[in-house]
Amino acid sequence: MNFKDKKFVLGVLIGLLIFNILAWFVVYDLSKIRYLEVIFFDVAQGDAIFIKTPQGHQILIDGGPDSVILEKLGKELPFYDRTIDLVILTHPESDHLTGLLDVLRSYKVKNILWTGVIRDTSAFKKWQELIEKEKAEIFLAKAGKKIIIGKTSFEILFPFENLENKSVKDANNTSIVLRLDFGEISLLFTGDIYKSAERELFSLAKQLDTDVLKVGHHGSKTSTAEEFIIGVSPEIAVISVGRDNSYGHPHQETLDTLEKYGISIFRTDFNGDIKIISNGINYAVSNFQN
Repeated sequence: MNFKDKKFVLGVLIGLLIFNILAWFVVYDLSKIRYLEVIFFDVAQGDAIFIKTPQGHQILIDGGPDSVILEKLGKELPFYDRTIDLVILTHPESDHLTGLLDVLRSYKVKNILWTGVIRDTSAFKKWQELIEKEKAEIFLAKAGKKIIIGKTSFEILFPFENLENKSVKDANNTSIVLRLDFGEISLLFTGDIYKSAERELFSLAKQLDTDVLKVGHHGSKTSTAEEFIIGVSPEIAVISVGRDNSYGHPHQETLDTLEKYGISIFRTDFNGDIKIISNGINYAVSNFQN
């Protein structure tokens, strides 16, 4: 066998070895026990929530204020996985939207859920450009719609009206509010809605009671109305907030309301990434750090 033949055989063997290693990675990943995982990423002053269903579907709610979301996703997804099944933009403010621009550039996104609200900002214009280029299936949020992914369901509780192509100066109070149900466990994601929207939900929505609440608007005093907390009656409240932020979030009034009802509080500025793991009957909080 001459040198060229030996080199060819060696190349084939190396290729087969790499293929086998990759195959074992996939087999190992698929063989792991599957739970629902909900990770509230520490993205400073912004929101980014990553959900992995027991069947392996991957959902991202908001993307935070910058490209740190790519680092976070890189730690949760295997290197060969560049697909996200569903991206949800609760509302097009920069602290929720900007990171999604990097996600759209770096991952294949199959489906997108958002309100259709229009903002006159450079980030929003880039969002429109990228989702058109992505060719993902687009869905507009409105109360009453349900998304069922395997054994996990999402119910849209807010907004109550169709907001497509409506221009607003402040999109916070147009945020998508979602309730996730998995077996006996539920989580409520509230975007940045204000107390006025919370009170509307309290008076009109009948299925508010939930185990885990994502506190609205980073714990601002504009959110977390006391009657809303009574209606939701969560065991755990998660506040996504930046360290030493200039807004004074979370506000003491919000913390006092949560503490008044004995709700355990977790904060990304104190705890880092916060992971909720559930088998559909019980849940646990893990991976948080002091």
